[in-house]
Amino acid sequence: MAAKIIDGKSIAALVRSSLKSEIESLADRGVRPGLAAILAGDDPASRVYVRSKARACKETGVHSEVLEFPESVSEFALLERVARLNADPRIHGILVQLPLPRQVDAGTLLAAVSPAKDVDGFHAANLGALLQGSPGFVPGTAAGVMRLLEHAGVPLAGRRAAIVGRSTIVGKPMALLLLQKDATVTICHSKTIDLAAVTRQADILIAAAGRANLVTADMVKPGACVIDVGVNRLADGSLAGDVDFAAAKEVAGWITPVPGGVGPMTVAMLIVNTVRAAQLSLE
Repeated sequence: MAAKIIDGKSIAALVRSSLKSEIESLADRGVRPGLAAILAGDDPASRVYVRSKARACKETGVHSEVLEFPESVSEFALLERVARLNADPRIHGILVQLPLPRQVDAGTLLAAVSPAKDVDGFHAANLGALLQGSPGFVPGTAAGVMRLLEHAGVPLAGRRAAIVGRSTIVGKPMALLLLQKDATVTICHSKTIDLAAVTRQADILIAAAGRANLVTADMVKPGACVIDVGVNRLADGSLAGDVDFAAAKEVAGWITPVPGGVGPMTVAMLIVNTVRAAQLSLE
């Protein structure tokens, strides 16, 4: 029996719709949530991501600014712009689109963003709060995956979860969020011995390694929930996830597609964090 497809597009639309009353309440108090995106360089994927985020802002009534810089921009110029955005009362969320040009240190720039405006959840203060179990802003992809699991009714408490990928953007925050829901979590990576032996034990399998079709059907436990975070551009220009979707859906109980699964939820949770930042600015 084929897996149930978890439709990230429709769930993301519900998330955005649920923000309407909160945005109207802020408007009554003279506040419109504002998000500024810093885009440096000419990475095509980054431009697509930023456009999708700006489009989602427009749909929900959030003010959006995209600040574009050439590939040659200096780190000092970007730090100066971040400082201005930190001080701008119209901007409640600051997004630094990765990757950055080679001469710009991503850690330095992300650390310069005020934790109160770090709607991506990448600042050390927000990651530390997540580790302590009292999160401020949670990275959007990890938060989006949790919403998908909740919406699909996937049981978490006591279940085994395997995460393939250990990035600070997805893998590590994902592990912390699943631990908070009482799952038993294993993080796998490029040095993991016999990856398939680990993934076959998992009731929840999250693939976030950035390698097309890394997870094959024989690596999936029958009936497991498979969440595919990967977005990989193939030689023919098409997109593929980290999971062999066509084969894995015949084994899994639930599965997300690529595109149309996790991606829309990442954008939706960014808007959620921006609205929350606007609310907190009034407190």
